[in-house]
Amino acid sequence: MPEFSRLRLSLIITCLFLAGEQSFCQYTIKGSVYDMSGKRPLEGVSVMSTSGKGTTTNMLGNYAITVYANDSIYFSYLTKPTAKFPVSTISALNNFDISLHVPSNILPEVQVMAPSYKFDSLQNRNDYAKIFNFKKPGLGITSTPPGSAGVGVGLDLDELINVFRFKRTKSMLGFQRRLIQEEQDKYIDHRFNKTIVRKITLLKGEDLDKFMKLFRPTYEFTQLSNDYEFYDYIKQSFLQYRAVFKVNT
Repeated sequence: MPEFSRLRLSLIITCLFLAGEQSFCQYTIKGSVYDMSGKRPLEGVSVMSTSGKGTTTNMLGNYAITVYANDSIYFSYLTKPTAKFPVSTISALNNFDISLHVPSNILPEVQVMAPSYKFDSLQNRNDYAKIFNFKKPGLGITSTPPGSAGVGVGLDLDELINVFRFKRTKSMLGFQRRLIQEEQDKYIDHRFNKTIVRKITLLKGEDLDKFMKLFRPTYEFTQLSNDYEFYDYIKQSFLQYRAVFKVNT
């Protein structure tokens, strides 16, 4: 037995006997997922372990997942899972590539979105900083710097005047709400876009438009979910959509 294999087997056996200490027996498996031609990377493929951990491939088809020594990993694309691969049988932990039985001719064309969302959002915040930072006026207190003549503490006259400018306050708060809502809508559009949804579900035309409207996620979920959770939401929603509308893809 080669020295590397003997050492690896020894480590795995040691890990299996360290009950309650699995954190010392973890491996990070990295690789890429391709279509059946082995040339086109697949984005949005679920990579899962039997212990419940999961991730998804990025636009280059790359993934990385940390698992236990006695784990197995498997891949799922368009709700079709692969066989399970025991970690103990994977020799190239940093280069575990796999090709799925997905013909490239049925995959939709991918349009890579320019990574400008974050910059656009920051620019929007900068352009409307006065609106985003606006707070409802209250009775502000001012203090006179030490050594200055006059009373040490008093009312902020500008704030006092603004308290009675009801129309201005209502207008500013309304504008602020609209800007925040617009920002949130753009963030949802950024993550829940037709390119990603079409790639995961293979829907197109009217079915794709209908799906986008029916299963548009909330801002809270979109903001808090990681890529694995977000793509899984799309996949589960597609299963519901297909069951109700009898769609064949």
